[in-house]
Amino acid sequence: MMHFFTDPVLRAPTWGCLLMSIASALMGVPLLLKKRSLLSETLSHATYPGVVAGVFLFAALFPSRDEWVFLAVLGGAFVFALLGFFTVNRLESRYKVTGDAALSFVLALFFGAGIVGASALQAIFPGWQKQLQMLLFGQAATMQDVHIVIYGALALVVACFLCLVFRPLQAILFDRDFAASIRLRIGLLERLFIVLFVLSLIIGIRSVGVVLLSGMAIAPAVAARQFSDRLQVILCLSALFGALSGFLGNVLSVWGSEEGRGLPTGPMIILVGTTFALLALLFAPRRGFVFRVGRVAAFRFRCLRENILKALWKKGKVPLRGLLPKMALWKLRRHGLVVRQGGVFELTATGKVQAAHIVRLHRLWELYLTQSLGFEVAKVHHTAEEMEHILTPEIEKELTRLLKNPKQDPHHQPIPEIP
Repeated sequence: MMHFFTDPVLRAPTWGCLLMSIASALMGVPLLLKKRSLLSETLSHATYPGVVAGVFLFAALFPSRDEWVFLAVLGGAFVFALLGFFTVNRLESRYKVTGDAALSFVLALFFGAGIVGASALQAIFPGWQKQLQMLLFGQAATMQDVHIVIYGALALVVACFLCLVFRPLQAILFDRDFAASIRLRIGLLERLFIVLFVLSLIIGIRSVGVVLLSGMAIAPAVAARQFSDRLQVILCLSALFGALSGFLGNVLSVWGSEEGRGLPTGPMIILVGTTFALLALLFAPRRGFVFRVGRVAAFRFRCLRENILKALWKKGKVPLRGLLPKMALWKLRRHGLVVRQGGVFELTATGKVQAAHIVRLHRLWELYLTQSLGFEVAKVHHTAEEMEHILTPEIEKELTRLLKNPKQDPHHQPIPEIP
């Protein structure tokens, strides 16, 4: 793997993609947290008419210096991306267009104008059409060492900017009213952020392409968000996922090309980043879908076990139809809460204490609803059936204090005392 960083042919694409991905991933975090992810998609597509205009002007003025066309492309893309942002902002603030409508309108308008311009360029300067195709989907393989310097400088500037404005940025993202109350220069910070974000987008055109630019900004941020609620941790993880996406996408592209499959670098970077995001959405310990489903299933299974204990405490028997109740009963026997005596199940001493505690929580909550909140007695049972499984010892203690250690519930049934 190390030869990717040192080989004269491979090092520029490897370092370039890695650094570009870090810069984009860092700038994508604030957009994700502000719920403005579609803005990256809009601005990336808004760069396309600027790309076409840059190539068009360069072809007309410097037809023999095509190696410097990338500078014209960057300039045109930067101007049109900012124009797209100000158009969106104007539509939202001045004309009260909803955010999604403004973003969709600008995306379609600018990208459509770029396509029309590309067709005109092909008719007037047919030899330059290849440049547009390269910039539409990216061509990292043609990077040179100078691109390492450009991407490295961008990543450094982005990292320094986020470090310097971390506290103000945190205030703006999570409590804008507080930020305004302490007189933070919100407008200036947001404008600086947009300029850096646009720079991170347009510089990534060479490696990822106009169409896929937004994915590199959002996918690592989505993956990072699943692992933490702290902004500094999310930023670090996003940068890590971005770096891994840039590096592994480039590696897979090279390996695919060696096998004769011709895998393009830009799409491979996006696919790797999307894979990280998908895996995080599924398997992140706190937010991942699989773990959330597991926690829900475990909670429902615990509720079933507690309901069986409560039924045995009240009636001495419980119908067991289906696999889950039988599994719950087996679990209770394994923990020494239930024993089988003469073909029937009975609570052990420990099981009786736990069952009585569940009944106590149920009846305390019923009494609280009727006495403190004014609920009708006939309507509190169902709510108590749900709450008895989630009441904590602290809440139980507070209920006992508020209700003055009651002895009966609203139905005049005794509230068990737990030793």
